[in-house]
Amino acid sequence: HEVEIDDAWLRDSGPTFVVGDAGLGGVDWVFNGWGDHTAFDWARDAKIAQYIIDLTGAELITSNLVNEGGGITVNGSGDVLLTQTVQLDPGRNPVASALEVESEIHRRLGTQRAIWFEEGLWRDYQEHGTRGHVDMIAAFAPDGSVLLHRQFDTQHPDSKLWQSHCETLEGAGFKVRALPAPRVTKDNSGWVDYSYVNHYVGNGFVLLPAFRDRTDDHAIDIMKDLYPDRHVTNLDARVLFAMGGGIHCITQQQPALP
Repeated sequence: HEVEIDDAWLRDSGPTFVVGDAGLGGVDWVFNGWGDHTAFDWARDAKIAQYIIDLTGAELITSNLVNEGGGITVNGSGDVLLTQTVQLDPGRNPVASALEVESEIHRRLGTQRAIWFEEGLWRDYQEHGTRGHVDMIAAFAPDGSVLLHRQFDTQHPDSKLWQSHCETLEGAGFKVRALPAPRVTKDNSGWVDYSYVNHYVGNGFVLLPAFRDRTDDHAIDIMKDLYPDRHVTNLDARVLFAMGGGIHCITQQQPALP
């Protein structure tokens, strides 16, 4: 099946699939181009989630919350990670409180606890940015810990985020594992947000972004330890990151039913 869309970031414009007693469901969030972003056209993207849900035969679950798949991270045990500058962005949900956002997300995803980061990576607030998507910051690991992006270069603006993000996660009772940023810190547009956190876990494999950097191999080793039953590989993702996203952003999985 083929259908025209405005941009390739199906993680954000596509449905969020959920599995329950009734079978497969697809949450159709309101999509408004990452907060009515003037850099994007998004009229066709706003309709793609329902198209995919209809195509898969999943139950349509509608929501009035402006949200994107890259703005949420769940562990399947009731926890969801969010960023204040995304769901509480005036361009997305101008009158919603944090409690109202949490209530709607819990109602649609079946989660029970929300953990909020204050902000995302620096580049994500520039042109082509999402204003703080969590899938660049943190990802749950199979052992229940959280993989957290860490920028070691103190000149990079993202280096200041590690302590506050750690405190947020450890305060919620999570073990934190650092996923180091690559050594390269700039491209032609300035500070980069290269992040191995933005990876995709598929059936039998884990696909990491690569940046032609020495840290690429270290990231693979970390993921091999966490996913011993999967083939871990990578793909040069610098072009994707230059346009505001990564491997996770450009993919969207449909879970198999038990």
